[in-house]
Amino acid sequence: MNQEKCVIVLDGSLPTGVAANTAAILGITMGQRRPDVVGGDVCDGGGRTHSGVIRFPVPVLRGTPEILGEIRAKLSEPAFSGLTAVDFTDLAQGCRTYEEFIEKMAVTPPEALRYLGLALCGEGKLVSRLTGSLPLLR
Repeated sequence: MNQEKCVIVLDGSLPTGVAANTAAILGITMGQRRPDVVGGDVCDGGGRTHSGVIRFPVPVLRGTPEILGEIRAKLSEPAFSGLTAVDFTDLAQGCRTYEEFIEKMAVTPPEALRYLGLALCGEGKLVSRLTGSLPLLR
């Protein structure tokens, strides 16, 4: 059985607040796309219930806009079709409404997008092929 892996890759030059917001958005969307990786609720020793969390670690890695763009481009290759990928761009970050996001994305060529972050989940070997050389975000 192949071990699953999930990573978040952020543009290491982002200000702290934008990086945190990007990671939160990627995590929320990945959780919606892959609810199977989230464990059930758990109880503490006092009987209080706590929401389940992802069943395995999610390292947050540091990349550059160029690296993020390269990874995003590779995701269209058949070898990586089994991965679940979520991206977040500067275009999305700059929109005030989801309707504005839809309208702007519809007329923006892919090469004009600047990726702030990506989240990848799936077969560990495939995720590592794309992100294995990237350092942790510190």
